[in-house]
Amino acid sequence: MKPLQGCLAGLCLLLVAWPVFADPLPSWRAGEAKSQIIAFVEDVTDPDSPNFVPVADRIATFDNDGTLWAEQPAYFQLIYALDEVRAAAEADPAFASTPALKAAVAGDLKPLFDNHHAGLMEVIDATHAGMTVSDYIASVQDWLKTARHPQSDQPYDAMVYQPMLELLRYLRDEGFATYIVSGGGIHFIRAFAEPRYGIPPQQVVGSVGNERFEIVDGTPELIKEAGIFFIDDKAGKPVAIDRHIGRRPIFVGGNSDGDLQMLQWSTAGPGPRFGLIVHHDDGEREWAYDRDSAIGRLDKAMDLASKEGWLLVSMKDDWAKVFPWQK
Repeated sequence: MKPLQGCLAGLCLLLVAWPVFADPLPSWRAGEAKSQIIAFVEDVTDPDSPNFVPVADRIATFDNDGTLWAEQPAYFQLIYALDEVRAAAEADPAFASTPALKAAVAGDLKPLFDNHHAGLMEVIDATHAGMTVSDYIASVQDWLKTARHPQSDQPYDAMVYQPMLELLRYLRDEGFATYIVSGGGIHFIRAFAEPRYGIPPQQVVGSVGNERFEIVDGTPELIKEAGIFFIDDKAGKPVAIDRHIGRRPIFVGGNSDGDLQMLQWSTAGPGPRFGLIVHHDDGEREWAYDRDSAIGRLDKAMDLASKEGWLLVSMKDDWAKVFPWQK
């Protein structure tokens, strides 16, 4: 072979082999967290490994708020509902006729969480009951186009975590099916999950309100009703996974005690298992909070992480970048 031909052949071989050596998690700093994730994925996807897991059983579930996107200064679904209340009150001042609705218009959150969140449920019912599911999803999508986070001035759906986007993509590239299992409303998350996370609507599991089927102007519709049918949080998460997915996940990620039971149930199954907890310890690039936070409280799960072998991911130390738009 002539020297030039040999160089070209070598270059072609390098280009073909390049994807094999590409870093699947470029926004994760080199260290124990990144190494553990990659080692687990390589182990369970290697046909020659004793821990090989067939594609059908490669199920990964992730919480949403605080795990895939930010949750401060309040859950984004709550901020959406408050914006809807204010808009309704501006159109009709008589709309804010109860203490809960008046508090919502004023931005006073404390009364909404008293008495087992009764005020919050009143706000949600007042703004969303009677809407078709398709109209509700369209409303959320319209809100996401214009609403801005009060501190970053970014669209709310830009407040996603770049390292977690990479992890979702990496898992899917290795044959995993990725699901969201969240305490947030199922239709709220379905409004943006596919374009932002690559997770289609049928792989979103969330809290569910009451609905009814109805023919509206000759068109079959699902109508949102007042009240909650199922809350997908804490002990409800394993139940929802069983109902919706039918397989116990082998990879699970969360960030708070609301994910504790999902972590426990998923990692207690037979064979190789991986539990991951995002720890919000970066007060400069995001927020620092855990045990004493009213939102995303991480206490019991953090205490159990070492004993149970769950990976506690330091946002400060393990992530080179937090949000896609950050340098």
